[in-house]
Amino acid sequence: MTTTIHQSLTERAQAGAMDNHPDPDPEVLERTRPPRRFTGEYKARILAEYAGLDKADRGALLRREGLYSSLLGEWRKQAARGATEALASSGGRRSAGPKDKEIARLKTENKRLDAELTKARKVIEVQGKVSALLEQLATESATDSTGETK
Repeated sequence: MTTTIHQSLTERAQAGAMDNHPDPDPEVLERTRPPRRFTGEYKARILAEYAGLDKADRGALLRREGLYSSLLGEWRKQAARGATEALASSGGRRSAGPKDKEIARLKTENKRLDAELTKARKVIEVQGKVSALLEQLATESATDSTGETK
């Protein structure tokens, strides 16, 4: 069955313009929970259970566990690379080694020392100006009102 709308485009636009629905809030809300992390045992158990199911039951398993089939594909690749050790590894960034930690510490210290150096240079510049001003005042006070030096 087909329904036909007997309104012109302008009538539809005017009807839509009369709706007093506020625009949705475009602000993206903060994530309510952190990303899920899965243990190697959990990944192995889900992969074994998934392999023993037919297509309909596989979909039910994914919905029940809140997983995507692409995630299981990645887990299969991890399992092929190195069984439980690979399954236990999490994705994302590797933790920083001692060398990287030392580099980060040195960069932070370098920034702090640069800031101190800039501050010291400004102080020295101000001290030079104060010294010049005091010298000028001493020279002016050394002359009397006739312009002669005392």
